[in-house]
Amino acid sequence: MSETDGTARPVTVVVVDDHSIFRSGLRADLDERLRVVGEAADVDAAVAAIVGSRPDVVLLDVHLPGGAGGGGAEVIRLVVEQGGASRFLALSVSDAAEDVVGVIRAGARGYLTKGSSGRQVSDAVLAVAGGDAVFSPRLAGFVLDAFGAASGEQAETTDELDRLSAREREVMRLIARGYAYKEVAAELFISIKTVETHVSAVLRKLQLSSRHELTAWALERKLL
Repeated sequence: MSETDGTARPVTVVVVDDHSIFRSGLRADLDERLRVVGEAADVDAAVAAIVGSRPDVVLLDVHLPGGAGGGGAEVIRLVVEQGGASRFLALSVSDAAEDVVGVIRAGARGYLTKGSSGRQVSDAVLAVAGGDAVFSPRLAGFVLDAFGAASGEQAETTDELDRLSAREREVMRLIARGYAYKEVAAELFISIKTVETHVSAVLRKLQLSSRHELTAWALERKLL
């Protein structure tokens, strides 16, 4: 949370779920440290709400109607393509490995099951807003299995990072975390044009084609 005149600003949240009763209940359960600035029930409405309100964190169901049928993962992909800077926390009734891994690969920073309490969800939102990753304990195994790096993979990651300059690494991590170009420029005290140049160089050197691929690449290598 940021502070102005010593007062903490609530973390802004968009709630995405296709059940209105669940959205209402969740909104009532979130504590005063958070402020809900939007809701959505399908892929298209979610993208519009997130891009329009630019919340700190999106609480995102995995299975959603609309769009091309990609659910929560599709929402993340479309928002990232449009330069959105929000962080995503999946909140779903599903604990299936393919759902957990799929949405994390898409760029979500964590995954909670809907059995979590309002306090647990609120704490998780704050953690994700601060840059941490959060998972329900029994889901950790899925994540470790899917993203655990063997020593050879770690060596490969080091080699890949060695291709980047120190500034390119800074830009890469911010872009992969979902920062917009102007936010990266402000954070690093450089121009937006310089950010664009660095991003192009990073994508070329890592042989990636989009911000979405960069986020997935960095997440798999535990660089965020």
